[in-house]
Amino acid sequence: MDRRNFMGHLAATGVTVLVPGIKANAEYSAAASSNRIQQNDLDYHILDRIAFTRVKLRYPRLVGRNSSKGIHGYGPDLTICSLYTKQGAKGIGMLRDSEERAGKAFESMKGKKLTDVFNPQIGALSKEAMIFDIPLHDLAGIITSQPVYKLLGREKPFVTKCYSGMIYMDDLDPLDNPSGLDKIFEECQYDYSKGYRQFKLKIGRGKQWMPLNEGIKRDIEVTKLVHNYFPDVDILVDANDGYTVSDFIHYMEGIEDVPVWWIEEPFREKVDDFTVLRNWLNSNRRRNTLLADGEAHPDLPLALEMGRKGVLDVYLDDIMGYGFTQWRALTPVLKENQMLGSPHNWGDYLKTIYTMHLAAGLGNVCTIEGVTCFSNDIDFGHHRLENGILIPADTPGFGMVLLKQ
Repeated sequence: MDRRNFMGHLAATGVTVLVPGIKANAEYSAAASSNRIQQNDLDYHILDRIAFTRVKLRYPRLVGRNSSKGIHGYGPDLTICSLYTKQGAKGIGMLRDSEERAGKAFESMKGKKLTDVFNPQIGALSKEAMIFDIPLHDLAGIITSQPVYKLLGREKPFVTKCYSGMIYMDDLDPLDNPSGLDKIFEECQYDYSKGYRQFKLKIGRGKQWMPLNEGIKRDIEVTKLVHNYFPDVDILVDANDGYTVSDFIHYMEGIEDVPVWWIEEPFREKVDDFTVLRNWLNSNRRRNTLLADGEAHPDLPLALEMGRKGVLDVYLDDIMGYGFTQWRALTPVLKENQMLGSPHNWGDYLKTIYTMHLAAGLGNVCTIEGVTCFSNDIDFGHHRLENGILIPADTPGFGMVLLKQ
């Protein structure tokens, strides 16, 4: 399959496809009617107060190093904002700023109609509202009794692959008695049992944790190990800019015929360097391997230029850092530039759920970063991961409930 056709296939992944003609017109009319109802429902609600709750999330294991950072730990403590209306509705979600700034921002929003700060066809409408981007979307979904993906205009969700983003360089630790390759196998086996059928492997050990050649050799060994023991799993690799162009091609040559589904941040993005890699991939039976970038120090204009030139396939800016509303606006821009999206979610599972709804509602997301977490403080909802596919539940908002008040 031609690479652009392959990308088109990924972008169109979903459970329903609109048929041109009367069916499409009927769905359009139904959507227009639904939008009017949503607007009326939201216009009735007056913003009243906010509250903050600290919740603990824990990973199933200690997450170690990537090419540039040390131990990532056992999981984060997060602040969840609850946003209330005078009519008794409540939406929850992560903030895009500090509690202090959120409190000050809400002073200018209190007493306003929800529709003064939020439009279901657009998202958050002001700088202050952007801080509450996620709670506002959740609140709108709660009020209109529909999941966020339906709020985005999709009656039946696009369903998308989901990869485990938690396979770090845990073979290197503890320093006094490194776990070795058995640790990587153990982690993959756990993630496979959880339903993942894509694994993203952190590579780039030779940047600072091992001598260069030894690091490349270990990266090769890890990649081959995972492919040999999990042949039905898509392999994604992420170097966190830990390679040079020539060293990365050396790594690719070393893994021989192991299929690689995507390559993330092999080195700092430059048009010339990515062109060299893209040409090498095309000449070595890897035309459909996706190149992904835009997580660290994102440069959207550069990414779009690289997309137009056919050397970058997937844009990665963070779902919280860039923002849910901004990702809604960015999705059609990526399509125009023949690019896919896959928002960066690392850190916690809530971000995985937010991206799931974005993907389910708008499509054009080729895969979702999964960050497995457990918590006694928040119920993540009833979506499910089945055979590598993340399937959203038909529950209002983002489907999550605070267990801790």
